[in-house]
Amino acid sequence: MKNQPTRRQFLGATAALVAGTVAGSHKLFGAPALIRSLGDKPNSLIDGVQIGVITYSFRDMPDQSAEATLNYVLDSGISAIELMGGPAESFAGAPKNTVNMQAVFPLMRKRREKQELTEDEKKQLADADAQMKAYREEVAKWRLSVPMDKFEQVRKMYNQAGVKIYGFKPDTFGVQNSDAEIEYGLKAAKLLGANQVTVEHPGNDAHTLKLGTMAHKQGLRVGYHGHEQQTPTFWDTALAQSPGNAINFDLGHYVAAGNPDPLVFLKQKHDRIASMHIKDRQTADHGKGNLPWGQGDTPLLQVLKLMRDQKYNFPATVELEYKVPEGSNAVAEVKKCVNFCRNALS
Repeated sequence: MKNQPTRRQFLGATAALVAGTVAGSHKLFGAPALIRSLGDKPNSLIDGVQIGVITYSFRDMPDQSAEATLNYVLDSGISAIELMGGPAESFAGAPKNTVNMQAVFPLMRKRREKQELTEDEKKQLADADAQMKAYREEVAKWRLSVPMDKFEQVRKMYNQAGVKIYGFKPDTFGVQNSDAEIEYGLKAAKLLGANQVTVEHPGNDAHTLKLGTMAHKQGLRVGYHGHEQQTPTFWDTALAQSPGNAINFDLGHYVAAGNPDPLVFLKQKHDRIASMHIKDRQTADHGKGNLPWGQGDTPLLQVLKLMRDQKYNFPATVELEYKVPEGSNAVAEVKKCVNFCRNALS
């Protein structure tokens, strides 16, 4: 088997082949043979339930390129994803972000969850916020002239490997972003093959109206993500504003916030859910912890079986947020989460 290419070689070759697609043919010479030589493609459509992953789950991995991210997805056994903006935009030539996001993400989470921050942590966040502001301004200028065909190349590379991109989450849909950036983010999502973009709920009715209207014109939906501020009526205004507005539900955060039975919510709102993040959190009485799956209070088994039995077609997106055990890594833990889903639906 010495002549069989490694996955790393395949990804590099596929990226080159995609970039060098012959004009007018839209065929990738050699890529299908390379893919077949690697064996079966991943399949995380389990008994009718599409299990996906948000690539934020791989934030602690050393290489955040589009090629490396695809490798993580394949190693996890996943065939459909919600793609963060970083890998796709870096592939398209975006300026490099100098902020160490691996160090900042945990602090951002502490601030969002209103946990107490040390003076040093407050300073780190303030410095990171200032750097991110400058970086966003630099990237905003770059987005006005980016070659959009790069996003189609990412789609082809992922699709050739057996991975569909159903969601895209770039940093382009906030209240601070211009209409041109929003339009750019939507166009990039379509070129990636996504049917939705996702964004943190802005808590701004005028902005959700704008986003929903713009997305609907592009044939896309905006899935608004929530944390512990989620309630059964959290999305009602946005949903009433436009068919382009939808729910990016977070099952674990919903449970940790002390809401009523999430299965009731899913039954009532399933037709407006674009995608759902799944994790295993504890209730407030038990400390709201983010735990390895099966150890928390989130009704993962019941929800997955409800999706299967009712034939809900929105993806269940693995979001790895519990602490990765020593000696393991994010890819190994995401793979465990996928196996949990597989066992739940068997």
